[in-house]
Amino acid sequence: MNKKAIKLSVAPMLDWTDRHCRYFLRLITRHTLLYTEMVTTGALIHGDTARFLRFDPSEHPVALQLGGSAPADMAHGARLGADWGYDEINMNVGCPSDRVQNGRFGACLMAEPGTVADCVAAMKDAVTIPVTVKTRIGIDDRDSYGELVDFVGTVAQAGCDALIVHARKAWLSGLSPKENRDVPPLRYDIVRQLKRDFPHLTIAINGGIKSLDEAQDFLTDLDGVMIGREAYHNPWMLAEADRLIFGDESSMTSRHEVLERFRPYAERELASGVPLNAMSRHLLGLFQGQPGARAWRRRISERAHLPGAGVELLAAR
Repeated sequence: MNKKAIKLSVAPMLDWTDRHCRYFLRLITRHTLLYTEMVTTGALIHGDTARFLRFDPSEHPVALQLGGSAPADMAHGARLGADWGYDEINMNVGCPSDRVQNGRFGACLMAEPGTVADCVAAMKDAVTIPVTVKTRIGIDDRDSYGELVDFVGTVAQAGCDALIVHARKAWLSGLSPKENRDVPPLRYDIVRQLKRDFPHLTIAINGGIKSLDEAQDFLTDLDGVMIGREAYHNPWMLAEADRLIFGDESSMTSRHEVLERFRPYAERELASGVPLNAMSRHLLGLFQGQPGARAWRRRISERAHLPGAGVELLAAR
């Protein structure tokens, strides 16, 4: 995957960016890099590997995000991801939840740059696809720029292909994961300074970005932009990404065309036993701001979970 592929991505979001969500988003944008939900190395070693790694070929480019801190386990997970056909392996060093901390991965690893570097090196030895890290700008009171530079330098030296930086620090206690996405102030200046100090390292920015205009502004001095919640709640914001960000002038589909193209996928998944609401919940923001959007959302929300609910429920009118 070349640098162009990282220019715009949709963030890994637990319970949101599953394979159904990614298939849907790919109908809106051909080129934006899509990330899986975080998958723990324990789940891959002890769980149903196919359940966690299965994806539709149309999702490319698609990256697997791993959560873990044991180099051998991370290498194993990376190898599985590469074997399944993912385009990138990403290490989660940003999630602040208690469950993640108890497993000794996520944001708490910012305090252990050597561990992160060992994991990156092990994954790089295991696969030929890019290995990247998603991190914060600091944790708790360990938020000096000097400490961040030490962390980035250590991880970069291990061979990290790209760094995605959520421009907020994380509080490991006292704030919920939701509050950690909003309460700590955004420090875009810190990420821009990192790029100046590490000009040869591919650096993307994440956190609070709500439009392609903002993304284009960041791309003047950074390598990539990752959009999270806004892309999920208002997915049509990505409709012009291929043209504006990637220079692809191919004709853009309409919201209604997206729904029509999603129907065969939904029918196949229904036939394999997937309930409609497991897929339809990701579509609720498609008509945001459009006439009739509220009634459409209500109909799906109230009926998609019912036994026998079928794809006709997804019709726009």
